[in-house]
Amino acid sequence: MNEHDKQTIQQRFQEEKTKGVKFFPDIIYKDTIVAFSIFILMVGLAMFIGVPEEPPADPNDTNYIPRPEWYFLFLFEMLKFFPGQIEFIGTAVLPGVAVLLLLLLPFFDRDIKRHPRNRPVATIVMSLIVAGMVALTIRAVMTTPPQAEAVGFSYQEQVSAGQELYKEHCAECHGEDGEGGVVEGVEGLEGTYLEAINSEDYLYTRTDETTFLIIDYGQPNLGMPAFGLSNGGELNTQQVNAIVTFVRSWDDRVVIEEEAVAIPALAEGEIPDYETHVYPIFRRRCISCHREGKEKGNYIMTDYESVMTSGDYAPNVIGGDLSSNMIRMINREEIEAGGPMPPTRPLRPEEIDAITRWVEAGALPVRAEPTLEIQATESITGTLEATEVATETVATETPVP
Repeated sequence: MNEHDKQTIQQRFQEEKTKGVKFFPDIIYKDTIVAFSIFILMVGLAMFIGVPEEPPADPNDTNYIPRPEWYFLFLFEMLKFFPGQIEFIGTAVLPGVAVLLLLLLPFFDRDIKRHPRNRPVATIVMSLIVAGMVALTIRAVMTTPPQAEAVGFSYQEQVSAGQELYKEHCAECHGEDGEGGVVEGVEGLEGTYLEAINSEDYLYTRTDETTFLIIDYGQPNLGMPAFGLSNGGELNTQQVNAIVTFVRSWDDRVVIEEEAVAIPALAEGEIPDYETHVYPIFRRRCISCHREGKEKGNYIMTDYESVMTSGDYAPNVIGGDLSSNMIRMINREEIEAGGPMPPTRPLRPEEIDAITRWVEAGALPVRAEPTLEIQATESITGTLEATEVATETVATETPVP
């Protein structure tokens, strides 16, 4: 640093010192504003983005893929380039060197010129480091396998998931509806009589914890294997809980206050709109089973086109036809396309009414507003009907000579 630069710095220092900025309240005020802004940002992120719902940690479930926060992804991705015995280079050596360089930076970078154009080496090096971090982060996101699908968190999703798991693992011995009876076709239990588990004798005297332990640990002396991962089975804690929820749904003492579907009330003769009245019902009661990856009967209900065309027994909805598969199934009929839907708890009367009116009116993607021609026809029809009524009244009241 030459003498001219020193004088320039000293002059600027004296000028700034003369101006002066008080720590209190000036600096404190600025820090408070910044801290409050960050607080508002964090509250907004929590309210509108939130944290993805994941099941509680289960040390016995190896399907879970642990992931660091996004701002650490590049570090974990870097470890893939230092496998085995040289892993310490990626975990300790390189991060340690980087932190050390940052600590020493003020000692070997003493140039007073701070603009990036006046510091080409530092600018290029830092740009390469940032680009490398971004590239590693993107690579980590693209190469990390997807997380195993979690069982739904709502009651209805828990019951639906538990029903499927029950059919796969339990129904062969305990019956489709937990009715029990003589076991047939199961090695080691052939001819064994099992008591019903959907009865008051079972449901009134067993807690959910007891049922969980029976499924998780099994009853070896009675021929029931363990299904929990911790005991050599294949079901994780969340899946066992789903079966317990499904079994408990048979208990007539359990009253579940289901979340009401937020659909506007329909006036007498009003035609429902798909987006406003019908889709919210599908989203709340049907899509947990009829969506990509869990399509039952290959029937997808996540969008209008799939509702109208997908499924092994398509079309399940025919505009104007109240004998369509969907109408019959939501009215609890057993048909070739399937049984009553939803399988566990029927739709509310107002929900059935909205879907029925929608199908009866043509099952259109949007509510058709009456055209000018239709309005004119209705007006003329109404006028003619009024004329006919008036004529009939006059004819009735006119005395016969």
